[in-house]
Amino acid sequence: MTALLDDPLDAAALLRSGALVAFATETVYGLGADARNGQAVAGIFEAKGRPHFNPLICHFAEAEAAWAEVRADDRARALAAAFWPGPLTLVLPRRADCRIDLLAGAGLDTLAVRVPAHEGALALLRAAATPVAAPSANRSGRVSPTSAAHVMEELSGRIAAVLEGGECAVGVESTVLDLAGGGAALLRPGGVPLEAIEAVIGPVGRPLPRHAGPAPTLRSPGMMLSHYAPTLPLRLDAREVASDEALLAFGPPLPGAAVTYQLSETHDLREAASRLFAGLRALDRPGLRGIAAMPVPGEGLGPAIRDRLARAAEPRE
Repeated sequence: MTALLDDPLDAAALLRSGALVAFATETVYGLGADARNGQAVAGIFEAKGRPHFNPLICHFAEAEAAWAEVRADDRARALAAAFWPGPLTLVLPRRADCRIDLLAGAGLDTLAVRVPAHEGALALLRAAATPVAAPSANRSGRVSPTSAAHVMEELSGRIAAVLEGGECAVGVESTVLDLAGGGAALLRPGGVPLEAIEAVIGPVGRPLPRHAGPAPTLRSPGMMLSHYAPTLPLRLDAREVASDEALLAFGPPLPGAAVTYQLSETHDLREAASRLFAGLRALDRPGLRGIAAMPVPGEGLGPAIRDRLARAAEPRE
């Protein structure tokens, strides 16, 4: 059963335990998980029925907490001073010592971060004392929720709790701005008008078309680009492995690999999802011919894992 809570302390305790909690922001209700807990983050995709591992927005109680995880330049700090707390998400490079789980950023070297302007959300974030990854609290492809009742209609029985926070004041998602590449690009229009952003940092570019690039997928909320892919070729549905290949194992590993990374020896798809991006990075090392990935089943989180592996296996020029 999904509990309806009034106390942020109760919701924070659930988040710290690895459970999923929906909560109100000024934009829409978000489905939150401890962003440093890979299995909890994987649970977001499972609960939403999300078909791809797209990047999630990480929520913080204050700007300095966000800057501890991402590299902020003068533009980011100026925008945060102008619009945080508020409906603006900034995409910035991860710090080398970033503690956010790779799955929350879909394996990319960037993170989407924001400080929400909702007292209940801020109270929850302070009490949880951890960044909270949270997309909208609805089933994938459905209308975003702006009340606790909407969340209960969508996700009751699939998550631990909903923290009651009233109706959302803004009612549309946050504006997402990419500052990671040196320029500035609008990835998604939202609660902060583009004109207001440009008044702070100057001209902002528009996103690439959604069909751009091979095997397009979301770079961050609102934009289509390819995810991190290993430099080594990736071979799917491996039934055997050569001595000069790395093995991405699911279940009892195939014998003979040069090196093996285990996604889940017990065939736990949530565990496998939480370890996927770390595994690809760990196996992407010089001196090997390629990476062989064992088959992953097609139920539950399996399709999302398989989708990500298929994108990583796309031929690259």
